[in-house]
Amino acid sequence: MLYFRGCTAREKLNNIQSATEKLLKLADVDYHILDDEKCCGSVLLRTGFLKEAEDQIKKNTEILKGETIITSCAGCYKTLTEDYDGLDVIHISQLLDELIKEGKLKLSKIDLDVTYHDSCHLGRHCAVFEEPRDVITSVADIVEMKNIRENSLCCGAGGGVKSAYPEIADQMAKSRIEQAKETGCKTLVTSCPFCKLNLENGDLEVLDLTEFLVKYGGLNERQ
Repeated sequence: MLYFRGCTAREKLNNIQSATEKLLKLADVDYHILDDEKCCGSVLLRTGFLKEAEDQIKKNTEILKGETIITSCAGCYKTLTEDYDGLDVIHISQLLDELIKEGKLKLSKIDLDVTYHDSCHLGRHCAVFEEPRDVITSVADIVEMKNIRENSLCCGAGGGVKSAYPEIADQMAKSRIEQAKETGCKTLVTSCPFCKLNLENGDLEVLDLTEFLVKYGGLNERQ
């Protein structure tokens, strides 16, 4: 399997890459990474640079074809699944769900309430709702926010909004954070690096799903 890290986890949130690789190694998943991994083209597509995105997709397809691809990023998952032809792609939340159910990744349940944020790309765009929740409930209990699944509020980071309209992105993040705080939980889990980046504000502990498992899952290096 090829672990496609994505720009955000690769360049800005390296702990997501570290947590993901730790989980893959603990579950004895045979994987490799690309030393010169390029952007999947998601940002180009969402901001209207279609010719540039097409060129990027063509170059990447030559490298990625024939691989089973694991993605950390919800945006990468949507793009590689829907905008490329013939790629075999799985989001890390889906793979972790499989590994846990197959007994290849052993976790411990603890007395902890957390809330979960459905990202736009993974949730309403690709209908991946159950797997991240199943992974979380193998460790903790979920207290849902007011808006979830198809009706989840956008964090404000995607579609170029964070770059072009940072004030709007911050307002959207604030609204989502308020919903998370209303649950009474101190930890917010998401399966999208973009969302994690935009929702982090100091009021809540915001963790990627992989970081959450590494911190709270009772993982044992000897398993």
